[in-house]
Amino acid sequence: MFKRLKHTNILERMNNHDVKGFSDMRKFVILCILFVVMLLAAAFAMVLGAYNISFVDVYATIIANLSPLHDVSNFNKLHNTIIWDIRLPRVLLAIIVGAALATSGAVFQGCFRNPLVEPYILGVSSGAAFGAALGIVYPHIFFSIQISAFIFASIAVIAAYILARTRGQTPIITLILGGIIIGSIFSALVSILKYTANDSSLREIVFWLMGGFYYATWDDVAIIVPIVTLSFLVLWMYGWKLNILSMGDEEAQALGINPEKSKMILIALATLITAVAVSTVGIIAWVGLMMPHATRMILGPDHRFVIPSAAMLGGVYLIICDTMARTLTTSEIPVGIITSILGAPYLFYLLRSKGSSLIG
Repeated sequence: MFKRLKHTNILERMNNHDVKGFSDMRKFVILCILFVVMLLAAAFAMVLGAYNISFVDVYATIIANLSPLHDVSNFNKLHNTIIWDIRLPRVLLAIIVGAALATSGAVFQGCFRNPLVEPYILGVSSGAAFGAALGIVYPHIFFSIQISAFIFASIAVIAAYILARTRGQTPIITLILGGIIIGSIFSALVSILKYTANDSSLREIVFWLMGGFYYATWDDVAIIVPIVTLSFLVLWMYGWKLNILSMGDEEAQALGINPEKSKMILIALATLITAVAVSTVGIIAWVGLMMPHATRMILGPDHRFVIPSAAMLGGVYLIICDTMARTLTTSEIPVGIITSILGAPYLFYLLRSKGSSLIG
């Protein structure tokens, strides 16, 4: 009898979220609007740049490369190089990286039940930075900076998880502390490599740490898109479980969900897409922290809608930041600088307007 009443109370609490917010239909409409906004942002990003190209030329060049009926050689070679080889893979990479970081941020915040958690909390960024630095300083040993960064990002998270594992369980607080410890160790190792590196390697490490899409290629897109897309779909399917996990382990167990197993799957997939994104473009801050908050302000706390909308907002945000990074000055600014400049005032606004709710 008590268990049945507990189930009823939990379901009532879940339903109250939708009563306070929009209906599912209105939320779906907002998702469609966000998708259109993302497409428009991508279209404008394709046009803007040091070399101005009209919408018509952009559209014609993309169609020519996609359609077997068109001969690309008949088009302007400069336009084709700028649009197809440089701007399009860069815009697509910005969308997928923004979606990966925002999605993982939403998942981490839901699993840890803490709105101030970000995807780098378990040491992914520090591990990736150390792997990238190794690849830069010792290129004859580590042939690929991207692969080295991904390997050490994964090692960092696994080490944090092993460190936090006690008596067959992984408490959230212990896991966060383990991530901080491992991240600190890898940060110190990066500092050692920076101290011993020559001038050219040091400059490359610093630019990598600031994040950017300067070297975006179709190969990067081909690698990252399948991994992020498949992981995103699984995380989206787990959205309803994340709603329950956000309410506490006892409530999850009362509804027949194994919180330990579900959290492990969610954290593993969120870490995977974060590691892939960071190893490809470097460390880009604030996206995983800001976008889930912005989404909840629009749609409420239901993760079935938070996850896809955060992904699209993350894509839009990185498109805007990357476009600013390559158009504000004659030389390109690392996109990580732009996201940090825009992100800090946003967090200040959150702390001033909703400080008590963030802490509690």
